[in-house]
Amino acid sequence: MTSAGAPSAGATGRGAERTERPRTVVLADDDVLLREGLASLLERYGFVVVGQAKDASELVALVREHVPDLAIVDIRMPPSNTTEGLEAARLIRREFPGTGILLLSAHVEVEQAMELLAAGSRVGYLLKSRVMDVADFIETIRRIDLGASVVDPCVVQELVAAHRKNDPLELLTQREREVLSLMAEGRSNAGIAHRLWITEGTVEKHVRSILTRMQLPETQEDHRRVLAVLAFLESR
Repeated sequence: MTSAGAPSAGATGRGAERTERPRTVVLADDDVLLREGLASLLERYGFVVVGQAKDASELVALVREHVPDLAIVDIRMPPSNTTEGLEAARLIRREFPGTGILLLSAHVEVEQAMELLAAGSRVGYLLKSRVMDVADFIETIRRIDLGASVVDPCVVQELVAAHRKNDPLELLTQREREVLSLMAEGRSNAGIAHRLWITEGTVEKHVRSILTRMQLPETQEDHRRVLAVLAFLESR
């Protein structure tokens, strides 16, 4: 795992502004080296790892005991190494909707996680390779903790590159696809504007166009942004 210096004692950020107490985390992965590495990394950045689990049953027990702010869960865990982690994450979301969930996977396998991702807030899906980028990984965790829904940009880019009949993204312009990819990362309009060097007003126009082209009607719910991403992911 790539190492990076921990933030200074006086450093502040969005995560620090959210609450005065440290954010608690439970880790679940059958790879003990990955678990220990993640635990060490998170603690360096001010999180408190209150438990580590090697399988789904241990994960659920730890969450029930500690009710953490965030659970980081490998989708595939023993005994069958198929979807035990995902099933545990669904159970956690039902019992503890205030606990954020970050799913980790070695490969792109979004379909089975669609229901959980559709929850719309405090949930994320990352490829394990993303953990190697320490700054990006920590930023993702903080965005999820603040209420965002985050899909790995590598997943979005791979699916964008796939041309399928009736693919809703075929109707989008290249710029709109770039905006959608950043939406999938959980970025605000201001954050997208900063990344693309355009104005917030221009971003708002692109977002409205995306939602219209993908036939997502105007509502009072901000989750339309999430639905735009999920509608595309389902199209694969």
